[in-house]
Amino acid sequence: MTDHLHLRPIQFVDTPVGRDGEVARLAGGMTWFSAYEVIENGRKRTVPIADFDATFARDDRAAKLHGAITAARPALTLGDRVLRFDQPLVAGILNVTPDSFSDGGKLQDDPIAAAGAGFDMTVKGAALIDVGGESTRPKAPLVWEGDEIKRVVPVIEQLAKSGTLVSVDTRKAAVMEAALAAGAAIVNDVSALLWDDRSAEIVAGAGCPVVLMHSPDPKKGPHGGEGYRDVLTEVFDWLETRIEAAVAAGIDRGKIIVDPGIGFGKSLQDNLALLNGLALFHGLGCPILLGVSRKRMIGALSNEAPVDQRLGGSIALAMKGIEAGVQLLRVHDVAETVQALKVWRGLRDAALTSGSR
Repeated sequence: MTDHLHLRPIQFVDTPVGRDGEVARLAGGMTWFSAYEVIENGRKRTVPIADFDATFARDDRAAKLHGAITAARPALTLGDRVLRFDQPLVAGILNVTPDSFSDGGKLQDDPIAAAGAGFDMTVKGAALIDVGGESTRPKAPLVWEGDEIKRVVPVIEQLAKSGTLVSVDTRKAAVMEAALAAGAAIVNDVSALLWDDRSAEIVAGAGCPVVLMHSPDPKKGPHGGEGYRDVLTEVFDWLETRIEAAVAAGIDRGKIIVDPGIGFGKSLQDNLALLNGLALFHGLGCPILLGVSRKRMIGALSNEAPVDQRLGGSIALAMKGIEAGVQLLRVHDVAETVQALKVWRGLRDAALTSGSR
C-alpha cells in the first residue's frame, strides 16, 4: 500500500446551480461532485470541496491531483474526425479472431464482412471502432505478428477508407506500424507499451494517441500477478508511472488515455473495488477508457451466465462507469449501450435545466 496521498471524487450532485464553491466539475464533463475521499497512509477521510483550499493550502500533491481531476480533457483531432471528451463516447469492439466474444470467430477470414460489422456499429452510434487480431482471454495462445497483421490490416483499410475512426488493439510494434499505415488513428495496448520494446518509439514517432492499460506483469502476458494490498491505489500508481514513462519517450501527454484493466490479472473483488473507485483515476489527468463488456465478472455475479447472456450486466457496469465520469466505453453491444447513454444524457439535461430555474 502506498503512503502518498490520493483523491477520489465522491458525493456527486445533479447540478452545480446554486452551489458555487461547494462543488467541482469532473474532468470538464457533465458530472459534478461535492467532496473528496482522501486516501493517505492507509486511512480514509472525507473533505468537502468547500474546505479543500483551507485543508490542503500547502500540499502540492493535493493541488496537482485536484487540478488534474477538474481540468477538461482536450479533444483529439484525428484527421477529419474529432474525439471530444466532454461527454461519454462508445468504442465498438471488432475482433477478427477465432474466439471472438462478439461473433465466435465468423469474421476472422472475411475482411469485407468484418468491415461491414464495423460500419454497422458506427451507424448505431459508435464514435470509434477498436480492431483486434489477438485474443487476450486467459490462456489464449500468442499470435505471430505476421498473422495478426494479416487479420487486422485489410479490415482497417476498409474502415479507414470510409472515414471511420479506428483504433488498433495490439501489444506488438510491427502490428502497430502496419495498422497505423493502413489508417488506424489510435493504438490501444493492453501492455501499456511494455510488451514490445519498440512500441513507445512507434507511437511517439506516429504522434498518435495511445491507450495505456494496466495489467500486473505485461511482459509475461495480461493475466499474471500475485494479488494486491490496495488494488485501487496500486493500479493508479502503476498507471501514473507508465504515463511518465510514455511522456519521457516522446509521447504527448494530451494524447494518452488510461484503462484500469478490469479483468486483467485481477480477482472478482479487485475488479469490484476498481469499479467502485473509478473516479480516483481522473487524478491521472487523462481520459479514461473502461472495458467491462461481457467480462467474466458478470457471469460470476449472475449464476455463471454465458458470454452471450451478459448484456444486462454489461449495461449495468457501463452505467457505473458513466456515473464515475468515464469518457470512453469499449463495448460489444453498441446499440444498447448508446441507448443507455442517451437516456442518461436526457436525465442529466433535465437535472441541469431544472436546477437553473
